Amino acid sequence: MSASKPATPTFSPDAYGATDFAKVDAHIITAEEYDELPELTEADLKTADTYRGATLIRRGRGRPPVTQTKKLVTLRLDPDVVERWKASGPGWQTRMNAVLRRAMP
Repeated sequence: MSASKPATPTFSPDAYGATDFAKVDAHIITAEEYDELPELTEADLKTADTYRGATLIRRGRGRPPVTQTKKLVTLRLDPDVVERWKASGPGWQTRMNAVLRRAMP
């Protein structure tokens, strides 16, 4: 689970209020109701949530693919340098990357 994006809660009828599931299950869909439904496109299906049992599987979501991925490195820096960058707030690694890019020989 990401700190910036809460996990999707499991379905709970209590979260949506009282529902008469027996009435919903007993409803028979008429031809007119089918006409009201929009036609599903391939784009709709690519962005749809799918389930395997009770587990939500997300397809077609997440970060878009990048043309150039970042490379993980180990770098020894003085503690005061790291603390000052961290104190500048979220995104400090991206800003540090930009400064290093401008200083490239």
